[in-house]
Amino acid sequence: MAIWLTTDPEANELLEREPLALLIGMLLDQQITIETAFAGPKKILDRIGAMDARAIAEYDPEKFAAFHRFPGSMSKRVQAMCQGLVEEYDGSAEALWTAGNPSGAEVLKRLRALPGFGEIKAKIFLALLGKQRGLKATGWQKAAGDFSKKNSYLSVADIVDNASLQEVRAYKKQMKAAAKAAQI
Repeated sequence: MAIWLTTDPEANELLEREPLALLIGMLLDQQITIETAFAGPKKILDRIGAMDARAIAEYDPEKFAAFHRFPGSMSKRVQAMCQGLVEEYDGSAEALWTAGNPSGAEVLKRLRALPGFGEIKAKIFLALLGKQRGLKATGWQKAAGDFSKKNSYLSVADIVDNASLQEVRAYKKQMKAAAKAAQI
């Protein structure tokens, strides 16, 4: 199954081919649409000519833009994350979930250590790796919690086409309405 998180086939192909692109898309998935967030890595590739952690980390911050609603803070997070990947994993995003044959709990811990990845985002990305990228880390389902459930439509981990995107949107809308009602 190929990754489908944008309406742009080239952006989806990049997400499928490049673990760093998928990781950056997840980082950008904040206060913008899912499709816009996950199209961001393609825009970065087009802008700087490389989907490489070292190249992104070293790129002139004044010229680098993460193509986000908040370009300053998000571009800093993308560059900081890439710098961390260079320092900890020799620039390999995939090493986050493969180096040393980590357990699901360890992968979750590594993801939570990334700039912009809190508990929920880390669990969602772990579920995405398990559901769509064939992650074999022991216990990834337990570490990802409810996001690991099959056909739950709780997050990007469940999006494989436009229909599942709409299911996830409906769930998010329902959660926002419930949260708003709880405040009253």
